[in-house]
Amino acid sequence: MSLPTAAPRPPTLAEALVPVICLFVFLAGAVIDLNSLPPIPLLTPFLQALAAVPYFGSVLHASIPTQIPLIGATAVAALMAVRLGWDWRTIEVSCLDGIRLSLVACLILLLVGILIGTWIAAGIVPMLIVYGLELMSPQYFLLAACLICCVVSLATGSSWTTAGTIGIAFIGIGSGLGIPLPMVAGAIVSGAYFGDKMSPLSDTTNLAPAVSGSELFEHVRHMAFTTAPSLLVALVLYWLLGLRYGDHHASLAAVEAISTTLREKYVITPWLLAGPILVIVMVLLRTPAMPAIFAGAVLGGALAGVVQDVSFAGVLAVAYDGYKATTGVAAVDELLSRGGMSSMYGTIGIILCAMCFGGIMEKSGMLGVIASAILRLAKGTGGLISATLATCLGVNIIAPDQYLSIVVPGRMYRDAYRHAGLHPKNLSRCLEDAGTITSPLVPWNSCGAYMFATLGVFPFAYLPYAFFNLINPLVSALYGWTGWTITRLRDERKAEAES
Repeated sequence: MSLPTAAPRPPTLAEALVPVICLFVFLAGAVIDLNSLPPIPLLTPFLQALAAVPYFGSVLHASIPTQIPLIGATAVAALMAVRLGWDWRTIEVSCLDGIRLSLVACLILLLVGILIGTWIAAGIVPMLIVYGLELMSPQYFLLAACLICCVVSLATGSSWTTAGTIGIAFIGIGSGLGIPLPMVAGAIVSGAYFGDKMSPLSDTTNLAPAVSGSELFEHVRHMAFTTAPSLLVALVLYWLLGLRYGDHHASLAAVEAISTTLREKYVITPWLLAGPILVIVMVLLRTPAMPAIFAGAVLGGALAGVVQDVSFAGVLAVAYDGYKATTGVAAVDELLSRGGMSSMYGTIGIILCAMCFGGIMEKSGMLGVIASAILRLAKGTGGLISATLATCLGVNIIAPDQYLSIVVPGRMYRDAYRHAGLHPKNLSRCLEDAGTITSPLVPWNSCGAYMFATLGVFPFAYLPYAFFNLINPLVSALYGWTGWTITRLRDERKAEAES
């Protein structure tokens, strides 16, 4: 096949949708397991007919790694780009540009893998689990987990740091208390992304006003109108959900067995708190994520040698291959056998494949065509805000990176908001209400992949319980259609004149 040499042409909407539809079809085939689906009156006959086709039948009855459908969708996007007139060299560069955006996230993932391994070997994670089991009641665990993650993420500005430190401990505590891990992960993600959205230390909190043309602290104040009620409703739901897991759900004997096993196999001492404290203090001092996490991992390795008597060679092995628990208690071994650089390779593969797809979609103009079509459907303030929210979610799915879900819609809709007479802080709020918040709900998004690798719970499993992340975009859309808290430029200028 000869490569085109003419100038590329803009894609039609139908052409732009072809790779997206293929992405959804391929991913559905990978995620859906026909054997585990409950009977669905309208869907089951169709799936059964599809399962009769030799190729699709084998796919629907097997577990397919997410990387494969992402590569397939990337190939479709590349073929469509060739059809539009783009040469292979440009397509290749667009893939590399997408990968380049995710390299920092990939490096952080590798360091988090090392940190998890060394912290378990040092006894830091077992210590946090023991203290949590002794102090927390199952009835209030989900509420407490969400609130504590809110505080830590607000203080550090990092959802990834929050999930990679105390989030791991909460997974262990929840498992010991007999609470389903998807619920625990949902509470952790809700709390972690509250701070990622609201903290002035967060990169997304600074990026959204910079892209939209608003100012940092007016952006934070404006977000409070949608964020506060969303968090309040989420906390009430976690409290109500926790009532189902009172004493009759959590076996005190099982909790005691886990606590006793951890105390027998590890030296449990408050000195081990030095690891989490170091990471949190470094982040508070505005230390970049990579050196902060690396310092925590190094301290974890040192504590493993000093406190748990792990050899230097053992620490290095754990840093690469992860920790393998041999306590003799199956629940504890499954919980603590994790971490290491090698455990993150699959997640990094998902991110790289997804970013190749997103890079081609953006460079070829297919992503812009889809977003423009959405914008044409927007009518009035409510339509414009809903279109912004939908675009942020779409970019998180199609060009799966949290930063792109803020930058791309921000660039697209900045002039539209100005022409509609809306203050830029309305746009910056929408970018975070949907861009920042929905990123961990998409498994192939860099944020969703990170949460899966760190917490060990698939994003589609914890999605129904990430109440804050689900409620916040709906509240933002409601405000758009009702006009509540929507600031217009003329109102802002009037207030400034009166002041």
